[in-house]
Amino acid sequence: MATARKVHLTTSDTGVYSTKPREDAAKTASELLQDDMERHHVFFNDMHFHNHIVHHMLSIYALGASPEEIKAAYRRNSSYQRPVLPTKNDVVKFLSDKGSFKAALGKEENYPNFLAFFQNEIEAKGIGAVLNEYLFAGDEVAESMLARLFGGLIHPFIHLGFGVEFDQPAIVAQALAQAAVHGDYMGDLYLFLVEKAAANGKPGKKTMLQLLEEMRADKKLCASAHWSDGNKTEGVMERAPDEMIKYASQFTVSPDQLEEKMMEIINLVVYYTSAAQRPSKEIKYDFFLMHCVNASIFLSKFLALPSLDVKSKARLLEWKGRVDLLMYVSRGSPELRLDEVTNYKASKDWNTIFAKSIVHPGDDGHASKLMRALAHGEDVSRPYEAQAKEKGLLITGDMWLKIGNMAIDSLADQSSDMWVRSTGFDEAWTRFKDRARL
Repeated sequence: MATARKVHLTTSDTGVYSTKPREDAAKTASELLQDDMERHHVFFNDMHFHNHIVHHMLSIYALGASPEEIKAAYRRNSSYQRPVLPTKNDVVKFLSDKGSFKAALGKEENYPNFLAFFQNEIEAKGIGAVLNEYLFAGDEVAESMLARLFGGLIHPFIHLGFGVEFDQPAIVAQALAQAAVHGDYMGDLYLFLVEKAAANGKPGKKTMLQLLEEMRADKKLCASAHWSDGNKTEGVMERAPDEMIKYASQFTVSPDQLEEKMMEIINLVVYYTSAAQRPSKEIKYDFFLMHCVNASIFLSKFLALPSLDVKSKARLLEWKGRVDLLMYVSRGSPELRLDEVTNYKASKDWNTIFAKSIVHPGDDGHASKLMRALAHGEDVSRPYEAQAKEKGLLITGDMWLKIGNMAIDSLADQSSDMWVRSTGFDEAWTRFKDRARL
């Protein structure tokens, strides 16, 4: 049985999208995830690059990986992890006090302390009650934690998604501890400002696609991120804060729009990630935009949680959509060429795509997460195909499989970088090969 201290997968723990996970693979993945939790830190270097083992193991497990394939992926990605930091029981005890909790936030050395604390909290109260108290209660602690959930290129959000999706309390505890040691700059820099300007919880009158097209027509906003910016989201908010807030605040979600707005988010991030290509260069997906796709798979699970009220679900969707809009602008507002997708020749089915992503020797989990999120997007989009134009959904029909083919084909050349970083800038493409022409 899965607990707040023990990872235990069964073949019924398959997440929102899976092929046919094997029973022996569930055992292997459980053991390795437990080993990861007990032996490794949340960051694998001093620059706070994330340990992706949880994401990787669960993704390839869901896609049908064998025990041997899971072990091989674990060996590759555990080789460079930092060892776990010591847990300080006196600090864990003090975290029960809200003032001490707030003082401990944002400090990397407190990750093991927060992990132990949230394990205790989940054991005592259950996942739903803990999420409501520490993310959605609306008090100072919950607001700070919710902002931190969207920090670090939304890795805490992704980690939480995996824990909730696969019903693993220990991974939920990891995710909350991870959020606690991130900065909360996304809240003060952007999300709280947008929320203040928005009519939150009101019906969204514009689709995500309409907002993106209006943003793309705004020259000041599109030029607000600079290649030289160390943090390009900060560059946007420094040079065009009013413009970014104006558009993002128009993305609102009412209680009766949860499903349709979820679909807008999924469709839009897949659209701008796949279509942000340079026709003169080999096809590559943007590393940062790809995270928006990888995080989208969890929205359907969050919306299905009985412990979350409708207001919290709507707010979570609003924040995710607003982060997605900012992420696009921060990557240099790349030109979007849908014909790159529609003209692509798909030669592989989903099972072939999954199999290649499972064994890719350079993958730390990003590729397998991407393929799974794309296939999930295709699945949940089907009921909306007839209303695609009205709902602002550009990715339809066989385009999903074409996008999956583009993604896996772009990773085939192991002499090339796997991802382009900040695709809207000319400088990002200089290291990539010219596209072959017939």
